[in-house]
Parts: sequence; structure tokens; C-alpha cells
Amino acid sequence: MTVMTTEVVGFDQVTKNYGDVRAVDGLTLTLRPGETVALLGPNGAGKSTTLDLLLGLKQPDTGTVRVFGTGPREAIVAGRVGAMLQSGGLMDEITVAELVRLACALHPRAYPAADVLARAGLTKIADRKVDKLSGGQAQRVRFALATAGDSDLIVLDEPTTGMDVSARQAFWATMRAQADQGRTVLFATHYLEEADAIADRVLVLHRGRLLADGTAAEIKARAGARRISFDLDGAIDEQPLRALPFLTSLTVSGQTVRIQSSDADATVHAAYGLGLYPRNLEVAGLGLEQAFVAITAAEEAKQP
Repeated sequence: MTVMTTEVVGFDQVTKNYGDVRAVDGLTLTLRPGETVALLGPNGAGKSTTLDLLLGLKQPDTGTVRVFGTGPREAIVAGRVGAMLQSGGLMDEITVAELVRLACALHPRAYPAADVLARAGLTKIADRKVDKLSGGQAQRVRFALATAGDSDLIVLDEPTTGMDVSARQAFWATMRAQADQGRTVLFATHYLEEADAIADRVLVLHRGRLLADGTAAEIKARAGARRISFDLDGAIDEQPLRALPFLTSLTVSGQTVRIQSSDADATVHAAYGLGLYPRNLEVAGLGLEQAFVAITAAEEAKQP
């Protein structure tokens, strides 16, 4: 593996338009060696376009994209980047082993094909035709292609889609090992629990702009709200509950009340002031998914 003393990825005021739609809007960010970074955002946030720009599949309208201090295509030709994308199909009418051997033959710093197959959990289906694979198996083939050689940056777009729980766990164990060896891993995902558990750093995109950048704990803290849940006896009247101070959301399911509040102490105090007697009261910070929803919803509310 190449020793890295510079930034891995640098976006400097990058924009990308599709007609009247601005998919990426003045994006500036830096990725550093050894980071595992999750890229989050609602549909249409610009995640796929950002990855395409990083990989040189698209060119920015303004701004610059650097990968290891050069253009994306130069870094890829040098074998420093491996990518696993959802877009694009796999070659039909050849076996898994043949496709992996081809990827290894094309990589400037290739691993032995047998090792690549084993790491991706493909050894037992190496002789199967690619067009006969299940969705999860096809994802593992894409992973094998992305890690066919000694790349310093691995880019993954929704990598565990279609994988069962055990396959997902094995996949992320392999990715942790890659990061532990100093590689940078960037992945886009809709599984926010994966981002919470795996990523050192979380980037939240919204309408092509970088809305939040920090650890999962920092993203949760930024949301500012806390979760409150409790049970009530008898019929529940939602109207007085919706008047509680600092309330940001309320759901009632059976006898259970679930609240998000920007000041949990004041909200709970006011609930007792209503003459309520909450049972099984719990107050906790937001999970990453709830924080993500709160941050993007707050930003959306600002839009005209």
C-alpha cells in the first residue's frame, strides 16, 4: 500500500447542474487517510453525483476535485481507487471467477484472484455464471471487483443492499480491516444503523450542499432534541399533549406516548403539571436516524 501524506479527497467549491437542477451546490470537503466516512442524504441530495464526480465519471461545472493530489482519473489509472457502484451491470455469460480474474489482471497492484474471491465470500460460487446470481451475491461480486487490488481509497455506493444480516456483518468486518490498514473507506448508505456503527465520520448532504460533518455522536448532538417515551392509563387525549412546551414531534401508539423535545426536562415537568402520571418514563438522546431526519427537516423548513 502506498504511504499517504496528503489529503485523500478534496472538493473545492464544486457544483454540478443537470439543466435547471443543481445536484451539487458549492461542495467543499476533505477526506483524510484511514477514515471510514458515511455519506448520508435523502433521495435527490446529490450523493450519487458526488461519487460520480469523485470517480471522474462526471466533470464539475465549477470547482475542482482532487484525489491524492491529482485528477480522479489519474488516481484510478494508478490503481489507488477501488469502487463498488450500484449503477451499471455485471458482464453476463461468464463465471464469477472469470470476472474476478479479469479485474485482477487489469489492476496495477492486483491481489491473487483466489484471495479476492475468498475475502468476498465467493469461493463456493466461483464457477457460477454471473447472470445466475442473487442480488446479495451480485453485491459481493461488486465488492470483489472494488477490492481486486491494493487500493488506498475504497468507494462504496449502497454496498450491502440485498445482503442478509450475516453477509452484512462479514462485509463490514472486512471493511474495518481495510481501514485498520490505513485505507480510506467512503460509503453511501440508506442503512443509518450502519453509519452509526461503522463510520468514524458522517457527512450529511441536502440539496447538494454539505449540511453536517462530524462523528455520529456530534451529528446526534447537533439535532438538539431528545426522545421521551412513557405509558399512560386509560384513553389518551392528544390535544393537551400537543401543547407541551418544546415539543418537536408526538406519536401515540396504544398506551405509549413518544415525544421528541428540544428541552426534555421542561417537557416532562409540564406533563406532570397536566396531572398526568407517566409510567415507564424514558428520556434518551436521538439515534442517528432520528437526528438525520430532524436536521434535514429543519433545513427543508427553511426553503421557500
